[in-house]
Amino acid sequence: MALKIRTLSILTDSFSTTPSIIHQNVRINSSEQPSPWPNNSTCPSVKSSSLVVSCFTMTFGAISNLTALGILAKSRVRFRRRSKAPFLLLTAALLLADLAGHVIPGAFALYLHIAQRKKIEAGKPTKEFCQIFGASMVFFGLCSLLLGSAMAVERCVAITQPFFHSAMITLRHMWRVVLLLSSLALVLAVLPLFAVGTYTTQSPGTWCFLRIRDPQSTADTNLALAFSVLGLSALTFSLLCNLVSALALLQARLKFHNVDAKSSVRSLRRASSTSSSSICSLDVEMLAQLAGITVISCVCWSPFLVHILAMQFKQRTSTHEKDGFILLGLRMASWNQILDPWVYILLRKAVVFRLCCAFYAQRPTMTDNKSFAETHGETFHLQ
Repeated sequence: MALKIRTLSILTDSFSTTPSIIHQNVRINSSEQPSPWPNNSTCPSVKSSSLVVSCFTMTFGAISNLTALGILAKSRVRFRRRSKAPFLLLTAALLLADLAGHVIPGAFALYLHIAQRKKIEAGKPTKEFCQIFGASMVFFGLCSLLLGSAMAVERCVAITQPFFHSAMITLRHMWRVVLLLSSLALVLAVLPLFAVGTYTTQSPGTWCFLRIRDPQSTADTNLALAFSVLGLSALTFSLLCNLVSALALLQARLKFHNVDAKSSVRSLRRASSTSSSSICSLDVEMLAQLAGITVISCVCWSPFLVHILAMQFKQRTSTHEKDGFILLGLRMASWNQILDPWVYILLRKAVVFRLCCAFYAQRPTMTDNKSFAETHGETFHLQ
């Protein structure tokens, strides 16, 4: 009898614990489902080190862009010539776009970082907040890419067609180009505000962007494709224009050397000093800055843009893998706005001139050392 009572109590305890186990499994399964914004129970905690890094990069990027703008303002005297002023305008527009594109979205992301770390419900982004955040991401990202492409086109025309550039390309034309490219980026950015596509919170809940994964509407897919294709087209166009400009300068340099080879020794010495100064001219300085900006833009933006483009045609990868790739691409793209001003700071005429002078100063020294060694060698052999 005691055995029966004990068995009955064990069965009763097992049935009483079954609902709690089922409820626990339901909670686990529901937490595994992806959501646009993680709630308080599933929200991944933001590490303090990540928050410190975000604050540091935001401050460092702002200081870098402000420093480059200050240097650009001081060097405007060298760009008073009509043929150099358009490049100055485009460079200033690019630095301003990088500064605003680093500070404004960075402030939004920093707010979400702090809110997510404190796990407060007020930190959950509203629809309006996410739309403004996503629009700023799209607008400033496209502005940097399109302005960099415009700089490449302007330098290509100035180097390959200098007479046409000096006669037709004016500051008024460049202002129109800046306004046109900014308007194009703005139109694409504000379309989701008029119910053409949507902005949504992206994993891990600290940034907003276009809906780039399923479930997507046709407008969402078209907007993601337009953003990635437009950005990749700007990068490709910049590379092609820079390549044409570099080949044109190299061809002019080779022609200059061929003319010098037929001249006298006196004119050769005079031409050598002229050639060394021509290498450090404004054209080479601007092309070096533009090439550095283009390389940095390609390295920083290509993973993000290519991954968005691939996601529109292939949705088979896991959600966790998609989030990891897209977050890494976003971090690389954010460094573009930090490194751009340093290209302008480091590749200035003063730095390039010192490098050129150091390179050309080594050549006569090497020649003198060689003749000195040969003379002493002959003396030693005679003795």
